[in-house]
Amino acid sequence: MSCQEGEALRVAQAVQSHYESVQTLEASFEQRTESVVMGMSALSDLEDAEVSRGRVLLGKPGLMRWTYTEPQPSLVVSDGRTLWVYDAVARQVTRVPVGQQVLAGAALQFLLGEGSLLETFQIEASSCTPSSVVLDLQPIEPASYERLGLVADPKSGVIFETSIVDLFGNRTRIRFSDLITNQSIAPEQFEFVVPKGVEVNDFSS
Repeated sequence: MSCQEGEALRVAQAVQSHYESVQTLEASFEQRTESVVMGMSALSDLEDAEVSRGRVLLGKPGLMRWTYTEPQPSLVVSDGRTLWVYDAVARQVTRVPVGQQVLAGAALQFLLGEGSLLETFQIEASSCTPSSVVLDLQPIEPASYERLGLVADPKSGVIFETSIVDLFGNRTRIRFSDLITNQSIAPEQFEFVVPKGVEVNDFSS
């Protein structure tokens, strides 16, 4: 279905307005990653892509907890200053400082209280229906990725899906379900305590 003139701006404003009012977000997610080899897509169908599932908690400013349950357990936690990536199977955890690149890479920086859609991106609407609009976002300034995508409810501004295409053409798509907003989340959910016997790779200095 074609999009009306000005639809991209209107929906982007609805998204911005909605998430400015959101302090916390909890949802189930399905993440699909499509790789690119030698300039050609190695996967012809996203249904054949690498798939991960789990639960995500987000809070402002810069708080996040991604709990992966499939295909293997892992955890990504940030308190807004430090990012921990824990591989439960390998018994290894990586510690890195949080920066703009980390938040942008998650395609969720504005959900975490960082930045403005209209000031950061050139925005077009590539597909429009009464229940969803697909927004294509090209960064105005040089970035660590090529473009972002959002699928949102055109009335409420609620996001159902995000995607990011990196500079090599690899695409990661995250679909959300069972969304809960503005419920209290215990602060310790955004903290990480290194389990005993786990190897730590520290890149925070």
